[in-house]
Amino acid sequence: MRPVVKFLDSGLIEQIITEARTIVRELGLEIHNGGILAMLAEHGARVDPGTQRAFLTDQLIDQALAAAPASFKLYDAFGHETHDLSEYNVYFTPGSAAILVLDHATQRSRKPFTQDYVDYVKVVSQLDHMASQSTALIPSDVPERISDSYRLYLSLLFCAKPVVTGAFTIDAFNIMRDLQLAVRGSAEALRAKPLTIFSCCPTAPLKWSDVTSQNLVDCARHSIPVEYISMPLSGFVAPVTLVGTLVQHTAETLSGVVISQLTNPGTPVLYGGSPAAFDVRYETTPMGAIETMMVDCAYNEIGKYLGLPTQAYIGLSDAKQLDAQAGLETSMGATLATLAGINNVSGPGMLDFESCLSLEKLVVDNEICGMALRAARGITPREDFPALPHFEELLSEQHLLIAKHTRRHLRQEHYFPGPVIDRANRSRWQEEGGRSLLTRAHDEVERLVASYQPPQLPGAVSVELTRLMEAEARRYNMDKLPLTAAPY
Repeated sequence: MRPVVKFLDSGLIEQIITEARTIVRELGLEIHNGGILAMLAEHGARVDPGTQRAFLTDQLIDQALAAAPASFKLYDAFGHETHDLSEYNVYFTPGSAAILVLDHATQRSRKPFTQDYVDYVKVVSQLDHMASQSTALIPSDVPERISDSYRLYLSLLFCAKPVVTGAFTIDAFNIMRDLQLAVRGSAEALRAKPLTIFSCCPTAPLKWSDVTSQNLVDCARHSIPVEYISMPLSGFVAPVTLVGTLVQHTAETLSGVVISQLTNPGTPVLYGGSPAAFDVRYETTPMGAIETMMVDCAYNEIGKYLGLPTQAYIGLSDAKQLDAQAGLETSMGATLATLAGINNVSGPGMLDFESCLSLEKLVVDNEICGMALRAARGITPREDFPALPHFEELLSEQHLLIAKHTRRHLRQEHYFPGPVIDRANRSRWQEEGGRSLLTRAHDEVERLVASYQPPQLPGAVSVELTRLMEAEARRYNMDKLPLTAAPY
């Protein structure tokens, strides 16, 4: 039996959805994109051009939900399936768009550079429980206008895993689409086997900017999957109650579904978000707060009720170092997310309110994710009945270390973490250097960087990726990319 955690009953889910529909119907949404306002008006929404508000109808919402697929799959650079985003399947990806990296040598956060990003991709390419990569760091050694496409370029060049990404400008989308086409070979192949998921974020409360709404439309036109990242802050720009926050999240996310499906019915989407319980004492948005995690799991239930696959930013920490707080917040979030069946879980590796990436934390979080995934498999009989023969053998041999039953089922039943997790007794731990968690994690990072093997993409693909990126860099007066050589 697969264990499942739930926070809402069906009656409460239905009431939250009903209230959200009332909000988008009566209060509407502020949309700073004339083309989208025109499209909504053409399909029956009431639009006020003066206030840039659109008031959605129940019919529009119903049509959009009927058109949105209940699941979709992701594929790596070679076209191999990596994700089946459906039902209670769970996949982990690192958190996204950190503006800082935690430097191991100084234990201080600093701006990241291209080499930091390359090291990150080399590490994540070898982490068994990270099914996808993300554009996790924003390198500071390239112009801001190309940082979105440059991150995707590095990810596609150094790692075969699919990418969770996004664009902060309208112009960035075209080059990011072309980079994917360079890998897939054609628009038809990209539609058939998606390589990325784009994050598209409404602004709380009840607003879509020109950039994010246009990204939504551009992705839909090319059947590139999107995840809606609604970010209500409980008690600040959302009601203080968790139910009120869920009403707002539902309203904002439903509006995104409508825009996507009107643009291109059948566009693959994830019902996602990154809400937080605003801490009025410090004026911060703690991703490690239990209330944040509860809202994440609850809107996942709403998304599943609506028949959509889901996403959440959960399984990360607000701590500033790889410490006990980082462990407790990340493990609690990853475990709840897994047991709730959130399909795409974004967050591992992140510290400091989602602003800082630590490679050492990422390798620790990989083990947390492995443990959480093992818990989700539950407890299943494996030739355990009748039990009498096993106990007769135990009494006869005084152990079952090499029993046939043990050898058949040991690896299925028991999760064995890597060297980051210490399970030695104290004397052996001391004999082996008495290393701390931070030291073990850093040693693992160095091992993974050293053992990295590049994906064997066709030479023409890597050449085309670099040609596209260099041309984009020249548009913004950068004659040479910081990266001096491809990994091949």
